[in-house]
Amino acid sequence: MLVDTEFSGRLHTAGTEAENAEAAGYEAIWSTDSANDPFLPLAVSAERTQRISLGTGIAVAFARSPMTVAQTAWNLQALSGGRMVLGLGSQIQPHIERRFSMPWSRPAGRMHEYISALRAIWACWQDGTKLEFSGEFYTHNLMPPHFNPGPVTGGPPPVFLAAVGESMTRVAAEAADGILLHRFTTPRYLRQATLPALAAGRRGRKTLSPIQVVLPVFIVIGDTDAELAAGRAATRKQLAFYSSTPAYRPVLDAHGWGELQPELQSLTRQNRWSEMDALITDEMLTEFTAIGSPEQAAKVLQTRFGGLIDRLAPTAVYDLRPGLRNRLATALRS
Repeated sequence: MLVDTEFSGRLHTAGTEAENAEAAGYEAIWSTDSANDPFLPLAVSAERTQRISLGTGIAVAFARSPMTVAQTAWNLQALSGGRMVLGLGSQIQPHIERRFSMPWSRPAGRMHEYISALRAIWACWQDGTKLEFSGEFYTHNLMPPHFNPGPVTGGPPPVFLAAVGESMTRVAAEAADGILLHRFTTPRYLRQATLPALAAGRRGRKTLSPIQVVLPVFIVIGDTDAELAAGRAATRKQLAFYSSTPAYRPVLDAHGWGELQPELQSLTRQNRWSEMDALITDEMLTEFTAIGSPEQAAKVLQTRFGGLIDRLAPTAVYDLRPGLRNRLATALRS
C-alpha cells in the first residue's frame, strides 16, 4: 500500500510542501479544487521536485471543457517530466449549475464521454491521430497545427476518477486508470458497495489494464490531549458538512445513520452551520477517522484498509504540528 499526502491549500507554500513530501518519501501529493485552482499547486511544484507524483484530487470536470482540461494536464505532464496524474470529479448538481453556471445531466454518462474526449484529444497530440470526436455531450473536431502542442515524454497522464456511488464507480472501472475514493468512506461501505461496483465495472472494461484504488482518509493525530481534542472538533465539522449531502447518504445508510442526512441538510438551509457538528457522535467520528498518536493511527489504518486499496492518503482537516505527518508515513511504511 503506497502512502500519499495532500497540499494544505495555501498556494504560496505549495512548492515547499511538495519538496518536503518528496523528502519524506511520499509517493504522490494531491491538490483539491476548493478555494484555489487545483492545477496551480502542481505547476508551482513541478520544477521543485524530481520523483513525487503530482495529482489533482480532484479537479471539477463539469466546470471545464474537455479541451481546457486536456491542455492544462498536458502542460503539467510536460513540465513535470511525466509525473502528472489527472484526478477528476463531477461535483454535485447545485455547484455545477449555480456556482459554475454549467450544464448538468446524466453525470455518469457525461463523465464516461468526458474521459473518452480527453483521450481522443491526447491521441491527436501524441500520435497525430485526426481529431474527430462526436458524442452526446461533447464534440471536438478542430485542431489546427498552431494549437497542437505535440507529444510529451511519457505520453498522456493517467486519469483517475472520484466516485462515491455505484454508477460513477462503474465509470471509473470502465474508463479511468484509477479511482479516487471519497474521504467520506468507511471500511464497511468500501466492502459492501464500492469494491463490488468496481469489480462489476471492470468486467465491462475493454482492456485488462490494472486500476489503482486511492483512498483519502481522515486522521486525528497528536501526542497530547489538546492536540487530539482540536483535531476531533475540526473533523466533526467536516463530517457534518459531508453528512448533509444527499449524494453521500448511502455511506450513512450502510451504518443505519441515514436519517441524519436530511436533518443536517435542513440545518444548512437555515444557515445554522454551528449546530451541525454536535450531531456527529463519537461512534461516527471513530468510524470515519484514525485517531491517536501517529503510530497508533498507522495501526488503525493498516487494520482497516490493508489489502483493500492500493494507495492511502491520510488527511487532516486542521493544521498538524510539524513532524506528526511524517511520523505517520514512516509508521505506515514500516
